[in-house]
Amino acid sequence: MNPSHSPPPNSSHRSASFSDYVKAIPQYLYPHHILSALMRRMARVRSPWIKERQIRWFIRRYRVDMAETLNPNPASYADFNDFFTRALTPQARAIPGNEYMASPADGWISLFGTLDGEGIVQAKGHRYTVTELLGGNTHDAEAFAAPFIDGQFITIYLSPSDYHRVHMPVAARLRGMRYIPGRLFSVNAATTRVIPRLFMRNERVIMVFDTATGPLALVMVGAIFVGGIETVWAGPITPSHGQSTSIWRYDESRHPELTFQQGQEIARFNMGSTVILLSPPGSVDWAPSLQAGAPLRMGAPIGVMPNPTRPEPGATML
Repeated sequence: MNPSHSPPPNSSHRSASFSDYVKAIPQYLYPHHILSALMRRMARVRSPWIKERQIRWFIRRYRVDMAETLNPNPASYADFNDFFTRALTPQARAIPGNEYMASPADGWISLFGTLDGEGIVQAKGHRYTVTELLGGNTHDAEAFAAPFIDGQFITIYLSPSDYHRVHMPVAARLRGMRYIPGRLFSVNAATTRVIPRLFMRNERVIMVFDTATGPLALVMVGAIFVGGIETVWAGPITPSHGQSTSIWRYDESRHPELTFQQGQEIARFNMGSTVILLSPPGSVDWAPSLQAGAPLRMGAPIGVMPNPTRPEPGATML
């Protein structure tokens, strides 16, 4: 992880500055999906002359450690997106064991803590609710969000220089997934401080898992220039699902393969964005070492999982 491209420490706790407004307000006028579609096309150019220059520039600009990648040869990637979503060697990240919750991604801690009812802090002066995040405008939004009220949350920002695959923080079984359409505002620190209910405005993919301590929600939030979000079981979810909410349900008897071990890859961003984890009250004790603004690596222990219990059947139905 490159400290020269880190966000300022505790950046989400600062009030918005004039500079933040200058960076964020024009985004209301941007054609988010058109710009993201153009970026998607540029990232998939397969001309060796173009894609190799894109990749080598990016490696220099963000000081990418190619020694930890499964394929360290820049010329061997099919296109820039293939490089951007590169795999790591098995030795590149340590997995702590299921008594801990592991970070699902490389990135930076925006905020973490305990929910105030269903309220989540986005940044100083800005809050949103679990119901808004998970349910959107669906008829079952409140029931869907209910297990997480007064629970725990952590928001992790993935910068362009980070590894962009997402992994299971604990052993779990996938219960369901939903896609909620929206805008594609940037999710960097400046935009987070200025634009209210940012993560509610942006499109997102929500996965709900059953774990030994109850349900776990993992939310992948889209952002401008994110060419797509895809999962290992369903393939590309965005941008192909348009402007209507989509819901998938996975019955254990019909989908026994959707049981994952801690550290197993489950999804990827095709550009940088944000991951939000939500868990019920008492399901995780955040590690004392966690600090807003600090870097994380996938697999790093971020909390202790106390008193494992079997979740009630159907407790997290989508």
